[in-house]
Amino acid sequence: MRTRTAGIAIAGAIALALTASGCSAGAGSDASSPTSSASATDDLSGTATVFAAASLTATFTELGKKFEQAHPGTTVTFSFAGSSDLVTQITEGAPADVFASADEANMKKATDAGVTADDPVDFATNVLAIAVPPGNPANIKSFSDLAKPGVKTVICAPQVPCGAATAKVEASSGVTLTPVSQESSVTDVLGKVSSGEADAGIIYVTDVKGAGSKVDSVPFPEAASTVNTYPIVALKDAKDAKLASAFVDFVTGPDGRKVLEAAGFGAP
Repeated sequence: MRTRTAGIAIAGAIALALTASGCSAGAGSDASSPTSSASATDDLSGTATVFAAASLTATFTELGKKFEQAHPGTTVTFSFAGSSDLVTQITEGAPADVFASADEANMKKATDAGVTADDPVDFATNVLAIAVPPGNPANIKSFSDLAKPGVKTVICAPQVPCGAATAKVEASSGVTLTPVSQESSVTDVLGKVSSGEADAGIIYVTDVKGAGSKVDSVPFPEAASTVNTYPIVALKDAKDAKLASAFVDFVTGPDGRKVLEAAGFGAP
């Protein structure tokens, strides 16, 4: 009788141990869910070259690192510039795997040229803001103040998304600006304002936020009428189509949305 009881006790102990082991394994899987999800696609490897709008510099750099962590064996490199410059480079044969534009107009140039592999996917929106040096020495309070005599205003060139958006604000508000320079990217505009070379510049709210204490911001209601939509697409001549598509999915998925929202980008 004791032998039977002991056998039952031992069997129960083994079953309990197996149950505990199973629970422990389950808990471990939950705790390491990013690694587990990555293992499902751990066949990804190689380098993805992403051409992205200058206003995406900080967010895409962060997303590139997160993508590499989620997919060991991959590397993401970037070329940041004005969207108009990037699409020109791509259509002229520059080696790129993914294109992320700050507007739909420049993305349309890419699709019309037949260099995209899929339909572009909208992943973010952005609006303009007036950036001024810390303390706002020129006392800029409105969009119309930028047109006052003696005010040194810097904007993006018309072919650049932030420049095209600025032109729309000018048209809708009836205010015509006379900028001291027109730059090829928002980062160039930001640089002139933060260095004190300009009294004000028109960039995106995300660029102002990312600049921190380097500039102050003057919001203006006219900006709400002009919202830029950002699309992204894998390119037809990508070295690795699967890797390019995976990065697009990453940007448009929950990981990308979280980083973009933290930077001040709106939902598409």
